[in-house]
Amino acid sequence: MKQHQYLTTIEWTGNTGHGTTSYKGYSRDHMISVEHKQIHIPASSDPSFLGDPTRYNPEELFLSSLSSCHMLWYLHLCTVNGVIVTGYTDQAEGTMEEDESGSGRFTAVVLNPLVTVLREEMIAKANELHTQANQMCFIANSCNFPVSHRPLAKSV
Repeated sequence: MKQHQYLTTIEWTGNTGHGTTSYKGYSRDHMISVEHKQIHIPASSDPSFLGDPTRYNPEELFLSSLSSCHMLWYLHLCTVNGVIVTGYTDQAEGTMEEDESGSGRFTAVVLNPLVTVLREEMIAKANELHTQANQMCFIANSCNFPVSHRPLAKSV
């Protein structure tokens, strides 16, 4: 069995001069980076947990990972099946429930891909391939909740 290892670095940038001396006394800001990659992602916790609303939070990054993985598989499958995609956007929606202890979990994700294909006769196959992309996605296969999709394809 083939295994893949991934390494990312998280650097907390939220020390306001007093470290974590109090719960409200520090920022949740941090940077996410991967060796040999130039862009650093400004991150924080969700504003509900005292994070900076102008920075990405882990929940958004997780949702983005699901959306990205689905798209990458989908584009591959379209290529293999002769569906020519000329545009792809997705406004993914995730639901996370917080329990009484403060812990939580995602309970559902819905991907809403809007795909533009070259010709009208490709639309049916384009919509159909989302099911297979969902089955192939590494991230979706790692989730303990449903990842569904509401695709919409149109021709140029």
